[in-house]
Amino acid sequence: MNALDFSVVVDALPFLWKGLQFSLLLTAVAFVAGLVLGTGLALVQHLQVPVLAQLAKGYVALIRSIPLIMVLFWFFFLVPLIAGWMFNNGRPMPVGGVLTAFLTFSLFEAAYYSEIIRVGLRSVGKGQYEAADALSLSTLQTYRHIILPQVFRVTSPIILSQTIILFQDTSLVYVLSLTDLVGAASKVAQLNGRLVEMYLTVAAVYLVICTSASQLVAVLRKRTRIATNR
Repeated sequence: MNALDFSVVVDALPFLWKGLQFSLLLTAVAFVAGLVLGTGLALVQHLQVPVLAQLAKGYVALIRSIPLIMVLFWFFFLVPLIAGWMFNNGRPMPVGGVLTAFLTFSLFEAAYYSEIIRVGLRSVGKGQYEAADALSLSTLQTYRHIILPQVFRVTSPIILSQTIILFQDTSLVYVLSLTDLVGAASKVAQLNGRLVEMYLTVAAVYLVICTSASQLVAVLRKRTRIATNR
C-alpha cells in the first residue's frame, strides 16, 4: 500500500476552495430563501388562511416525504418539459444545473423550516397577542414586531441544526454535474489517483465546519433556556 501523500491536497487547494465556496453559497442562499418561504408557509397555516393553509400543509407534507435527490431529478428533467409545453411550443426549456440547485434546495428546505417556525409560533403565549391587541396593532405589525422576533429567538438552535444538515446535503449536487467541495475532491482524485488523501481532507473540512456549528447550537440552546426561565 502506498504511503499517504498530502502534497497533492496542497496542490489542489485552489480548486477545492472553489468547490467549498459553491457549497457555502448554496447553503447561504437556500437558508435565506428557505427560511423566508418557510416562514410564509408556517404563517398561512397558523393563521388558517382559507385555501392557502391547505395548500401549504399539502406542500410541506409532500416535500418532507420525498428524498432531496429525487426532487433534484424531477426539477432538472421535468421543469424544462413543463416550461417548454407552456411557453415554448412544446420544446424543452433548459433550466441549468446551477439554477436547479438553488431553486430546489430553497424550496425543499422551506418545508423543513416551515415546521420549525410552526413549533415556535405555538410556543408564543396568548398574552403576547392580547398585548398587541391592546396596543391596537395590526396583524402584520403584531407578527413583525412581537411574535416573529420571539419565534426566531426560540427556534434559532433548531434552525441552525437544520442548516447544518442543509450544508451536508449540498454534496448531492453531483447528480447535476456541479462541482461542490466533494465534487472537486472527486475530480482531483480521479486525475491523481489519491482518493484516500482527498476524501480525508474533505471529511476534515466537514468535521471542522459542522462541529463548530454544533457548538454554536449548544450555546444558542443554553441562551434560549436562560431567556425562557427569566
